[in-house]
Amino acid sequence: MRIQNLIGVCTAAVALSISSCKNEDKPGTETKTPGIKEENITYTADSVTMNGYVVYDSGSTEKRPVVLVVHEWWGQNDYPRMRAKQLAEMGYLAMAVDMYGDGKTVDNPTDAGKLAGPFYQNISMAKARFDAALAKIKTYPQAGDKVAAIGYCFGGSMVLNMAKLGDDLAGVVSFHGVLGGNPPANKDLLKARILVCHGSADKFTAQKDIDIFRKQLDSIQASYTFKEYPNATHAFTNPNATAVGQRFDIPIAYNAAADSASWKDMKDFFATIFK
Repeated sequence: MRIQNLIGVCTAAVALSISSCKNEDKPGTETKTPGIKEENITYTADSVTMNGYVVYDSGSTEKRPVVLVVHEWWGQNDYPRMRAKQLAEMGYLAMAVDMYGDGKTVDNPTDAGKLAGPFYQNISMAKARFDAALAKIKTYPQAGDKVAAIGYCFGGSMVLNMAKLGDDLAGVVSFHGVLGGNPPANKDLLKARILVCHGSADKFTAQKDIDIFRKQLDSIQASYTFKEYPNATHAFTNPNATAVGQRFDIPIAYNAAADSASWKDMKDFFATIFK
C-alpha cells in the first residue's frame, strides 16, 4: 500500500501559456490557431458518466491523428486540458480523458490516492474507462485512423497498461509515469510503440523497477524508447511541481529543460508513428 500511495504522486493543475510561432498549422508544429474549438462532452463507461474535453482546429475538415491525454491522480483538471489544447494547436484531434467519472478532481494526496488506487488494482476497470473515451473520440468526423495516447504520472501508468493490453494505438507516451502494472502478454498483443520520458532523479521509481519494466518489454521484442532526463524529478513537466512538492513535503520539482526536451521527444515520436 505504501508504494500505491506514492506512485500516483503528481502535481496540481496550473494554467500555462502556450507560445505562438509562425510555422504552418500541421501536426508536429505548435502554433496559435484562431479556429481552435473546445468542447466539454459526456460519455458513459461502467454506467458512470464521464466528462471529457475535446479540442481541435475547426478551420479544417480534414481527418487527422487523434491523441488522448490521461490525467494525473488529481483528476481531469486544467493541466491535461492545457496539454490537449497544445496538441490541437499542433494539428491533432485531442481529448483529455476522464478516468474517474463525473469530472471528479481533488487537491490533496490523501483523496487522490483513494481515487487512483482502484485503477492500479483493477486494470479491467481502467481499460473499460479508457476504451469508452477512445470509442467516443472516434465518432468525430475529424478522427483519422491513427491514435496515440499520452499520460502524466498516474496517466502514464494507464497508457502503458493500455498498450500492454493490446489497445489499437499507434503509440503511447508516458511522462514521469509509474512503470509497474501489467506485464506485456506477448508481441502480437502489443500493437503500440512506446516512449517513456523519465526523470533520472525520480525518487518514486527504483532502478529495479526500471530494469523489470525494460526486461519485460525486451522479452517480447517490443518497440520502445526509454529516455532519461538529467536531474529531473517526478512531475518534472509541470511548472507548479516545486510549490506542490514543498506544500506536501514530496520530492517533486519542475525542470524546464526536461519539460522542453521531453515534449520535443514526443513530437519526434509522433512524426514517426503518424507517417
